[in-house]
Formats: sequence, structure tokens, C-alpha cells
Amino acid sequence: MSNTSLRRWSWIHKWSSLVCTVFMLLLCLTGLPLIFHHEIGHLLGNDVEAPTLAPDLAANPPRANLDDVIAAGKALYPGKIMMYMSQEIDEPAIWNVTLGDHPTDEHYKPIAVDARTAQVITEPAFEGGAFMSTMLRLHVDMFAGLPGMLFLGFMGLLLIVAIVSGVVLYAPFMRKLDFGTVREGRTERLKWLDLHNLLGIVTLTWALVVGATGVINTLADVLLKVWQATEIAAMLEPYKNAQPPVRMAPVDAAVKTAMAAEPGMQVAFIAFPGTPFASPHHYGVFMRGDQAFSSRLYKPVLIDAESGAITDHRDLPWYLTALLISQPLHFGDYGGGWMKFLWAVLDIATIVVLGSGLYLWIRRGRSAKAGARADSEAESKAAPAAQPALARSGESR
Repeated sequence: MSNTSLRRWSWIHKWSSLVCTVFMLLLCLTGLPLIFHHEIGHLLGNDVEAPTLAPDLAANPPRANLDDVIAAGKALYPGKIMMYMSQEIDEPAIWNVTLGDHPTDEHYKPIAVDARTAQVITEPAFEGGAFMSTMLRLHVDMFAGLPGMLFLGFMGLLLIVAIVSGVVLYAPFMRKLDFGTVREGRTERLKWLDLHNLLGIVTLTWALVVGATGVINTLADVLLKVWQATEIAAMLEPYKNAQPPVRMAPVDAAVKTAMAAEPGMQVAFIAFPGTPFASPHHYGVFMRGDQAFSSRLYKPVLIDAESGAITDHRDLPWYLTALLISQPLHFGDYGGGWMKFLWAVLDIATIVVLGSGLYLWIRRGRSAKAGARADSEAESKAAPAAQPALARSGESR
């Protein structure tokens, strides 16, 4: 690599890193507890657990009618309407019922209902409690909504640029050293430079994966709006001028119809009429597969809310599929406890990389200023002492 190319890549790496470092440190620090959000929620007592059934029922647990589950939730808040109901992949014994004053209410009420007995279990803490809620909001949008999400997405792009430019610079800077060398007995800055390069190259793939999936996740709201304006709009075209339903079909029957249309799939969540994932005329029953990978992918089935008949069902577009795959991959949710542990270790290593990069930049600035001062003092000492103008003119004669 020529000196000119080396300087250009160094400039790209330095400024892309410096601009995004503080925000990447924030994301790494807030992302660490989010990796273990289930475990932390259980430790803090915020996780909801289904009650133990009697031995005769536990062997073959019943399934409550979904309309009875809804009635149990609405009994707590009779004036509110249904927005969503969902089930976690690993907790089929609980229905999470969401109620609000209107279909897009941001101050909704979550209620956990036993899926076997239709008995209310509890009202869960919002997003896992105050601590986890704060960590999630800082990580997702810094409490700034969509502008905050898009800003963090841009910081993620700068991180990718910094990683790629760092890889380009790694070979020429390390060509005379063995891989993994951390030079001891030299200056503190040199040791941290070697550690920065070592951890940077070790966490390279992980940082690229997490950075790229993070950028995709920041586009979630935008992608959903595109999907609603295109695919969902096309699915709802026959209802363009239709009147809202007067009588609602039973939810339990509608879900059984959706399950019959998509054999081998399970219900992930149900969106009620008027919510962003349905329409004023439909139940949106979102199905998912029963395998590790397919369980992250949804397939919407639109059910006419008045007749209970299927009106359309189709696969999600590629960009929403990419979004759904990226979300669990971003937090290491695919591989159980061991993958979460690996994600946490790599997250900590990345914090060290970011922190050491900031330290090296600060130390370099101080060294440059100290060197400039030393040069200035040396020049002052070497210069002749000032003399009166008359004496100098006499010397010239």
C-alpha cells in the first residue's frame, strides 16, 4: 500500500471511529443487560410464570377458549378494547393480552392470562421493569423516537466503515509482528495499541454481524410502514369502501381457521381490527414455524372480523424477513445460554476496543502537543539572544 493510500485509510478509520465511538459504547453497555433480559427479569421477579397445574391436568394440559381468555383480561378494564394477544415461543401456557383505549394506544395495559384455565395471572411490569425499560429505550432510540433510531442506524454504518478500514490498516501495521503480539516493556500507548488491534481483529466478524443487524433493526418502523403501504394495502383493496364490521366473529374460531390454512405453524400473535398490523375489517393472525429458524418468521393470515373467513394470506416480503432474522441474531437469542454467554464476552471485548481507541487518540493528541512544546523550547534555546537594534546595526557595519 502506498503512503498516500495509507494516509487516506488512516483518516477514514480515525474519523469514522471517533464520530461513532461514544454512541457505540452506549449501545454496547446497554446491550449487555439486554442479552440476558429473560434471566434478569426472572432474577428481579418481573418474569411471569404460569401456575402449576394439578398432576392429573399437568399430564395433558387443557387449552382455554380464546374468547374466554379475552373476557378474563377485559374484566379488569371493561372500558378498554383489545389490541393484541400473543404467546412467547417458550411459554405456550400464557397469553399476553394487550388492552387500550383505542387501537393505537401507546399507554396500553398488558395482562398475562393462563392459556389453560383462562384465569388472570398478573399484570406484568412494563417492558420488564424500570431498569430494563430504560436500557431498552436507550439502546433502541435514546428516548428520541424515530429520529433517534435513524441516528443510531447512521452511527452503525460508521461503525461498519471503521471496521472495514481497520481491517485494511491491520496488515501493513502488523506485518512485522506475529499474530496476537502485545509488546510488553515498551510504552503504555504501544501496549494498548497492540491490544486494540488484537481484540479488534478477534471481534471482527461479531462486530460486523451485530453492527449490520443493528442498522437493519433501526429501520423497523420505516420497513413496517412500507409493508403496510404496499402489501397490506393490496390485501385490503376489496375492503376499500366497506363499512366497519357491526358484529365481531369469535376469535377462537378465527384462529382455528388460520391454523387449518397453515398446517405445521403456530400462532405468534393476533392483531385486532384497527391496529397497525390488521385493518378496521380484519383480525390479523400472524403464524410462525415450529423450528428454531422458522419460529422467527411470521406469515400473516387476514380473517374477516365479521364473517370469520380468510380473505388473504401470504409470505412476508424479503425486507421484513431480513428484519425478523436480524432481531434475535442481534442479541444472540438463537443458541440458548451458551450463545448469550459468547455474545456477552464479545460485547465486553468490543467495549475494550472502543475504549482503547478513544484512549489512543487522546494520548496521541497529548504526545503531539508535548512534542510541539519541546520543539518550540529547543528552537528558543538555539536562537541568538535579542540585542538592541543599534548594536545589530553596528555589527552590520
